[in-house]
Amino acid sequence: MPAYRWATLGCGVIGNELAQAMKNLGGNLYSVGNRTHEKAVAFAEKYGIGKVYDKPEDIFADPDIDIVYISTPHNTHIRYLLPALAAGKHVLCEKSITLNSDELAQARQCAKEHGVILAEAMTLYHMPIYKQLADLVASGDLGPLRFLQLNFGSYKDYDMKNRFFNRNLAGGALLDIGVYALSFARWFLSSRPDQVASQVRFAPSGVDEQAGILLQNKEGEMATLALSLHAKQPKRGMAAFDKGYLEIYDYPRADTATITYTADGRQQVLKAGSQAKALQYEIVDMEKAVAKGTTMYEDYTKDVMDLMTAIRARWGLTYPEEEQG
Repeated sequence: MPAYRWATLGCGVIGNELAQAMKNLGGNLYSVGNRTHEKAVAFAEKYGIGKVYDKPEDIFADPDIDIVYISTPHNTHIRYLLPALAAGKHVLCEKSITLNSDELAQARQCAKEHGVILAEAMTLYHMPIYKQLADLVASGDLGPLRFLQLNFGSYKDYDMKNRFFNRNLAGGALLDIGVYALSFARWFLSSRPDQVASQVRFAPSGVDEQAGILLQNKEGEMATLALSLHAKQPKRGMAAFDKGYLEIYDYPRADTATITYTADGRQQVLKAGSQAKALQYEIVDMEKAVAKGTTMYEDYTKDVMDLMTAIRARWGLTYPEEEQG
């Protein structure tokens, strides 16, 4: 049973998954807040949640709340992160945690000043299969890493008003799905890439609809990423080492990996965890971090955000919040 009182800010798809994960862990969300009061009330009734807030400020002011999960559109995150952290709340925030590196730096500094934990809800970091693969890589059985290849493609209707293509909602492939591919790459890379090349195709709304990205770090490890919001692709991640390569499908919430060994073509299938428990793993890891006073993959989150910020700068892609002032 969860040991801390959680509040959710936002009651969309992720909010529902969070509430269900809490119940599966034997507990319940303590409270819910949403921009639309009626939605928050309906959500609370559905899951038996005792407190409903009309304003985010009311969540942050409640002394009984320990952890806030933010799942609002990512261009609103910094607006809620700073007051939540300043109020002494630990925060688990949906990806992309902020719009850019400057916002993330502000949030990290605020968390440090107030002695609380700030983490991005990057599911793959918490899936047991990735922890098992990290141990395998560290053992040296696969040899040094050479190359990574990531695909993530969805087919979204060409509606420039929906959140995927809407510039006013920080739409675009990079922040929405590219963050997963970059997080996968960073999990396996020995260090942050210091060489980046990319190509982009823009949607009529001005956000990135499709992109190809090439990365390389100081160790010479390379990665290629293919992203699209208007062309279906498998969510496939591949990591090639000297002695074999591993493949993972549905990699944001994977529970299975297949390793093919170079010498004889032998295949090994590894299974760990369950896709259905993805949010449960996040909750458990966040509570452990809060209990120990340790951060969760903070450096990886920063590296990925720095990459996305630099890539968008090369594309000349900005959002309204970044153009103010």
